[in-house]
Amino acid sequence: MKVYLYSQLQKMIEKSGVGRAIYHQKKALSLQNVHCVTKKNQADVIHINTVFPGSVILAFWGRRHGKKIIFHAHSTKEDFRNSYIGSNLFSGLFGRWITFCYPLGDAIITPTPYAKKLLQSYGIKKPIYPLSNGIDLNYYKSAEGDRASFRKKYGYQPQDKVIMSAGLWIQRKGILDFIKLAEELPQYRFIWFGESDLRTVPPDIRKGIQQKPSNLIFAGYVDRESLRQAYAGSDLFFFPSYEETEGIVVLEALAMKIPVLVRDIPVYEDWLFDGVNVYKGNHNEDFKKKIIKILDGTLSDTTKAGYQTASERSIEQIGKKLVEIYRNT
Repeated sequence: MKVYLYSQLQKMIEKSGVGRAIYHQKKALSLQNVHCVTKKNQADVIHINTVFPGSVILAFWGRRHGKKIIFHAHSTKEDFRNSYIGSNLFSGLFGRWITFCYPLGDAIITPTPYAKKLLQSYGIKKPIYPLSNGIDLNYYKSAEGDRASFRKKYGYQPQDKVIMSAGLWIQRKGILDFIKLAEELPQYRFIWFGESDLRTVPPDIRKGIQQKPSNLIFAGYVDRESLRQAYAGSDLFFFPSYEETEGIVVLEALAMKIPVLVRDIPVYEDWLFDGVNVYKGNHNEDFKKKIIKILDGTLSDTTKAGYQTASERSIEQIGKKLVEIYRNT
């Protein structure tokens, strides 16, 4: 079996979860000895990760040439909202566009059962397989010196309690809540990895970032190794996102055995459980109380169960399931 993994405008989107997913797929398939080709005409299966016009053209080309077409539904109209300027205005149009794109596949893969329900609610009838983006457990683990290296780089002391998050600077990711909680919890250190062009985000987000409290660092986009060290050197991963199709960074944090606090949203309802493998909150006051209790040790440790959740989504397991989907399509 030969697979052509396609992600149009990869350089533009590689800082996002969608952009990172193709690297997960390549690694997962390599572990199953599946050959990923670099030319579409060499492939038996064309696996499309984006919904730009080039993806549609490729899907039509593949159908004409007898290729199996897999469309990976990383995005929904729900997670398109509350992102960049104008996204809410155009979310309906985006929803109609992806409802046209995804059924061009013989089958559709989407990261979670929640995302599958959303796609079905759009009226999509093609087979939809919920399949995690997966996590490389051999890479996402702490190594000696990681914590010290991270803290030295950002000027933290050994006794500092550090709360980290990661994502684009968009409302949907909960960045304004993260900034507000940093203001209200000056005894802790906050750090956010990832960034967006400030010209593309609403004024309140621009203002929040430009007038951040002194205990908050915006570290920008960093390479994978630097992010891994950040997980190892932080005391809590706080991800207040309002909408996700899965959340790759949550899997990374669980694999790194760091306590995780997320917003209680539908995407997590059947695999992340409050007080078991993560903690959940519904609003800032809720988050504030749980942050304090997690960091002072009042709440029980969830990292062992969290790691078990990540291991169930190991990249080896994802590779096996990808191959099954390709063969059954």
